[in-house]
Amino acid sequence: MATSVPTFSLNNGTTIPAIGVGCWMGSPGGADDVREMVEYALKIGYRHIDTAYSYENEVDVGKAIRNSGIPRDQIYLVTKLGDAYHGRVQEAFDISLKQLGVDYVDLYLLHWPQAKDPETGRVLQPTESPTFVETWQAMEKLLDTGKVKSIGVSNFSEKNLDILLPQAKVVPAVNQVEMHPLLPQLELLEYCKKKGILVTAWSPVARGARDLLEHASLKKISARLECEPVQVIMGWFIKKGVVAIPKSANQARLQQNLTHVNISDEDETDIDAIHKAPGMHRTATDIHIDGKVIGWTYEQLGWPFTKDGVVW
Repeated sequence: MATSVPTFSLNNGTTIPAIGVGCWMGSPGGADDVREMVEYALKIGYRHIDTAYSYENEVDVGKAIRNSGIPRDQIYLVTKLGDAYHGRVQEAFDISLKQLGVDYVDLYLLHWPQAKDPETGRVLQPTESPTFVETWQAMEKLLDTGKVKSIGVSNFSEKNLDILLPQAKVVPAVNQVEMHPLLPQLELLEYCKKKGILVTAWSPVARGARDLLEHASLKKISARLECEPVQVIMGWFIKKGVVAIPKSANQARLQQNLTHVNISDEDETDIDAIHKAPGMHRTATDIHIDGKVIGWTYEQLGWPFTKDGVVW
């Protein structure tokens, strides 16, 4: 079992640890919980921390980083643009830097393609300004400040990347999406690889879905390799060249998530096929409401879901 975390190269020559800890605590905030989780994660060897303005815990993530005593340049720090700030990118970035208490971030992501009106909270439609193309063009200017090393996107489909890329001066370094063996995103992964965009998986163990962790394929592999199913899943991500950012406030699970096993090509194929069984190909989240996610339809998002969160 591998206890050291490999790094992957981004399209601008920088590197990113292949396993990190996600800081969405299930609801905004979670001050003490997120601080304790990040402090423990850093203590046991995590060096990649992923948060966001909308998580409302940047202040406590920053405290955890300082409390750890680990030099800032040894920690890969990611945060994301809030949806009400798509027209005020520089302001939003400065707020995040201040809340985190750092001089720079390693990766700044456009959290969602959807923007919200900062006055009313109304979700803007794809053609309303600021569009995600306009927001991305403003994010590109952040690179000139020297306060962010890489910029990327999150929750972007092939459809919306096809809209963005022809108008981008900088190809996103990362596309962070929901990805796990129930929603393997294999076509999107192949697309991103061809474009030089690294994929990061959020919710990488499908929120601990029992029918995933107890699946016969995973149990067979974990029995042979004498490990836990989650460590097989981490190995699957690493074999695919995908960064995984599992979150857990449970210390034992944090330790398991940090380690991985090296799986075979046959193992990878078996895990790739898990989603093909009836009822298995699905999202693990609760953000899907009547065929929309944050005010956009699946067609607008370019996501292949039915209204109940099952993939077509």
